[in-house]
Amino acid sequence: MFGDAVVIENWREIVLANPDFHISVWGLIIGLIFGFVVNRTNYCAMGAISDIENFGDYRRFRSWIMAAAVAMIGAWIIQSLEVLDLSSSIYLTTNFNIVASIVGGLMFGYGMVFAGGCVTKNIVRFGGGDLRSAINLVIVGIFAYMTIGGILGLVRTSAFNPFVIDLAAKDLESQSIGSLLSMFTGGDVEQTNLIAMIVIALVVLIWCFKDKGFRYSPTHIASGFLIGLCVIAAWFLTGLASDDLAEVIVPVSSVTFVRPTGDTLEYLMRFTALGAPSIGVVIFVGTLTGSFIAALTMKRFRLSTFAGPRDTTRNLLGAALMGIGGVLALGCTVGQAITGVSTLAVGSMIVFAAIVGGCFIGLKHLNSILMAEV
Repeated sequence: MFGDAVVIENWREIVLANPDFHISVWGLIIGLIFGFVVNRTNYCAMGAISDIENFGDYRRFRSWIMAAAVAMIGAWIIQSLEVLDLSSSIYLTTNFNIVASIVGGLMFGYGMVFAGGCVTKNIVRFGGGDLRSAINLVIVGIFAYMTIGGILGLVRTSAFNPFVIDLAAKDLESQSIGSLLSMFTGGDVEQTNLIAMIVIALVVLIWCFKDKGFRYSPTHIASGFLIGLCVIAAWFLTGLASDDLAEVIVPVSSVTFVRPTGDTLEYLMRFTALGAPSIGVVIFVGTLTGSFIAALTMKRFRLSTFAGPRDTTRNLLGAALMGIGGVLALGCTVGQAITGVSTLAVGSMIVFAAIVGGCFIGLKHLNSILMAEV
């Protein structure tokens, strides 16, 4: 362990010597791998729910939750090596808002059905030539910013701030499973988190691999494993780059796409005024580029656009709901359901469930609309 600590401190010194450079280069590489994997394996959160609803096929859903389990294990390992402190991430804040998590998750899940996929899928589809997804991403970014600090921000604060629960006032360190359980058991928070992580990860992995179809599908297994590794890698990178004494503090974060979509739009418009890009922007660009490379290598790059006015309306509505819902829920199908869950945040798990529920509702509603149009 002493040798590991020395190696990690050496890496930290290298990264902190020029954090902007390392965030840009390594963040881009993480994004490239992420986008390439998602495109090549046809990973899709909305598609996973659609497979269950229409065919009873759980393989893509198993890939999704396997990615969360892999990220969970990896996040615990790098925290135990003192690379980062997950409690400083947005997911473990003591401001707990179950109402915003549920409403935001439902909105996001419902919206991604009408937008043809979540934000991640739209980035990947854009990389493959789908111009509908390019427009969807612009709408997601605009509505996310409107909800963060724009005109919709006033609605958000007045409607949801009254439901915020201050866990610190209840002597809780965070909203992690371990912190909440320790309130009832009196046990050590770190030990409780470790036990919870082991139990959850084991249950998830056993459930995934007990299915013969999943076990004999290298594509689905590789998809879940590699996406989980990308989340771990981003945690590791920001952990090394985070320095509380730096002039510009790099926040401890990992792969997420709702706010970074808006950040990327802002960066394109105000590049000269913003300095080095954040890891969210870099991973966004890397994901788009990785998908483009995958589409070219598989000869699947095709320009496409909206099928008509109804298709346009549905996509734009879905994108707007994802932008608003993603901000309320503090993340998306990756940012909360994988990255957030990897911290063992209760709020992230609530959002995950709400996104799945919203997606099922959206699929049923969309099917009824399409049947009426026939």
